[in-house]
Amino acid sequence: MSTTVSITVDARGQSCPGPLVTLAKALKEAGAGDLLELIATDPGSRSDVPSWAKISGNELLESTEAEGEFRYLVRKV
Repeated sequence: MSTTVSITVDARGQSCPGPLVTLAKALKEAGAGDLLELIATDPGSRSDVPSWAKISGNELLESTEAEGEFRYLVRKV
């Protein structure tokens, strides 16, 4: 599987549930195996994104935080 990001979802400035809604919309347009990067500033995304990935069946590969921004790598299954 590729480790190249197919789609970057910029959800900076959005509050819950905005980042997840924006990510879910992008995933509908992505193909199986595509790697999506979500960038968010909502602190709630720290718990929301991992929970959502588990429930939706997609794979959360990475979660990082730097300077008030949260970055997630999600593979569409």
